[in-house]
Amino acid sequence: MRVYLPATVSMLRTLNDGGELAAIGGTAFALTPALRESYATGGDEELEYAAMLDAARASLRLLQAELDADPDTLMRRAVVSADVDGAVLRPDLDHSVVKLAGPVPLKAVAAVHFDTEDAEPAVRAAAAVIDAADLGDPDAEFTLGDAEDHDLAWYAAQELPFLLELL
Repeated sequence: MRVYLPATVSMLRTLNDGGELAAIGGTAFALTPALRESYATGGDEELEYAAMLDAARASLRLLQAELDADPDTLMRRAVVSADVDGAVLRPDLDHSVVKLAGPVPLKAVAAVHFDTEDAEPAVRAAAAVIDAADLGDPDAEFTLGDAEDHDLAWYAAQELPFLLELL
C-alpha cells in the first residue's frame, strides 16, 4: 500500500542518517476505501493526492510542536511517500488514516514531497492556526488555504541527501 507519512526536516534527517522513519504514533495516510467513498468523483491519482494533502496538514502539527521547542525550526511541510505492507485502516480516526506496523525503511520510500522556501511564511502562519481551522474558524481556514496554495515539490528518494545538504 502506498502511504504518506507527515514529516519535518528533522524527521527527514533521521530517515537519511538512520535509514528508517518512524511515523509519530504510527500514523500515516493512504487511499483507503473510506477516503474513496467520501468523494463523489475522482480517480486513484486524485484520491492519492488527497491523502498526501492530509499528510501535509498533519505535518503542520508536527512543525508547530517542533517550533514550540525550537524557534529556529525550518517551517516547511514534508511528506514521505512509501510502499509498505501491514498498514491497518483506521476510518474511526479519519477517512485516509492508517496505522503502520513499524518504522518505514528508506528502501521503501518512493519519494519525498517538500515545501520550497517561498512557502515558509504561509506554513508558519498555518501551523499556528491548524487546530482552529479544523474547528471551523473561517480566518484560520483562510490562513491554512494560503499554505495549501503552495504545492509540495517532488524529490526522488535518492535525492534526499542532496535536498538536506542544500537547506
